Amino acid sequence: MSYPGYPPQAGGYPPQAGGYPPQAGGYPPQAGGYPPQPGAYPPQPGAYPPQAGGYPPQAGGYPPQAGGYPPQAGGYPQAPPQGEPLCRTSCGLYPQPGGTMPPQQNQGPAMGYPGQPGQPMPGYPGAPSPNPSMPGYGGAPAPMPGYPNAPSANPSMPAYGGGGAMPIAPPINVRRGFRGTIKDFPGADPLKDAEVLRKAMKGFGTDEQAIIELLGSRSNKQRVPLLRSYKTAYGKDLIKDLHSELSGDFRKLVMAMLKTPTEFDASELNSSIKGAGTDEACLIEILSSRSNAEIKEINRIYKQEYKKSLEDSISGDTSGHFRRLLVSLAQGNRDERENVDISLAKQDAQALYAAGENKLGTDESKFNAILCARSKSHLRAVFLEYQQMCGRDIEKSIGREMSGDLESGMLAVVKCIKNTPAYFAERLYKAMKGAGTKDKTLIRIMVSRSEVDMLDIRQEYLKNYGKSLYTAISGDTSGDYKKLLLKLCGGSD
Repeated sequence: MSYPGYPPQAGGYPPQAGGYPPQAGGYPPQAGGYPPQPGAYPPQPGAYPPQAGGYPPQAGGYPPQAGGYPPQAGGYPQAPPQGEPLCRTSCGLYPQPGGTMPPQQNQGPAMGYPGQPGQPMPGYPGAPSPNPSMPGYGGAPAPMPGYPNAPSANPSMPAYGGGGAMPIAPPINVRRGFRGTIKDFPGADPLKDAEVLRKAMKGFGTDEQAIIELLGSRSNKQRVPLLRSYKTAYGKDLIKDLHSELSGDFRKLVMAMLKTPTEFDASELNSSIKGAGTDEACLIEILSSRSNAEIKEINRIYKQEYKKSLEDSISGDTSGHFRRLLVSLAQGNRDERENVDISLAKQDAQALYAAGENKLGTDESKFNAILCARSKSHLRAVFLEYQQMCGRDIEKSIGREMSGDLESGMLAVVKCIKNTPAYFAERLYKAMKGAGTKDKTLIRIMVSRSEVDMLDIRQEYLKNYGKSLYTAISGDTSGDYKKLLLKLCGGSD
């Protein structure tokens, strides 16, 4: 096996014509014999590596710079110093722009949001992570720029995530690793799964339990390909067959689980806008909790499916400052840098105070500009500064200064930024409390968060409402619908 520069170029070892030891500078000329002067083996100009210490290079392998290849303990990128949390970017949040939550230990390939089946997630190397022990690190462009000769683990990355990657603001309650309840099923075969579904629907009656067991144990990117494998095997449309065999909320839940995350979001936005009345809370929920990359993909799919842009649909169905809030969020253009400039956070807090509490009337457009454009980590610092400055929580101020859809919209944006899992826990609680259940909301959140932060939502639910989400769903739903929802919930706390 040869290394670049060793043995030397054409002529090899011993040296080129001229024998041993002929020319001046030959091998070995000086007193002291072999090896030659420090660092000069082999002697030809251009030989590699030239460092003192000759071959092999100093600890750290080839090439010799610190952080080289193969990676020393800690690998590339370097692990954070002892005592620092490993997870700085993506844990517990909605998955990352440009790709998925990176794969963690004991978990199949990344199964983030959005991810079209069978495609590598953009912005995340498809190969197993060079350092699988770093669950919180997401979004490095592939292949790694300048690797292996980078002098260090990309010094331009503030808090693991500058450089070319798009960093994500961690929520208040940063936790490690994958926080969903539905993982890839090891060794799932789409053709075998299609056969199970076919058997469940063939003949007299339907085996709902088989459908629940199968769909409730496959990740989204394992469920979506079933549409094609079913048609390939049986020449029939899986959606149509399920539609004719199932009914009620159970059917709606199954249909939701067979769409990609962005297809599901686009269809939920469309059904919230069309028809009598608008489900404003659904519009705000989706647009305030998705990343830029996800919102851009939702816009693309919406236009493709409904032959009209999402912005036009929103504009035609809402009005005033609330419409402006939705249109701003639908741009998918929020700053997603990680680092927080405290002096800028103070300025923004002062601007919000001046636009609301400190003047007669309210300058809604200033709230809009700050809440829709600034990064989530920056806004969390702004909310803290605001509280310290005027002794009142930003949510209280919004309640005093605004009303109607605009008030509930702005509050939802603030809650979602402050603590995303707690926001979804509250949405679930409100969907189930009182007479009747808002099943559309229940289905949407259980399906869309099951591979993102369902474990965190469960913890927030238990903490804030005194009972587990599992218990709440069990008491509020029934039958096959309940069984499949509980599969998505993943267990009781």
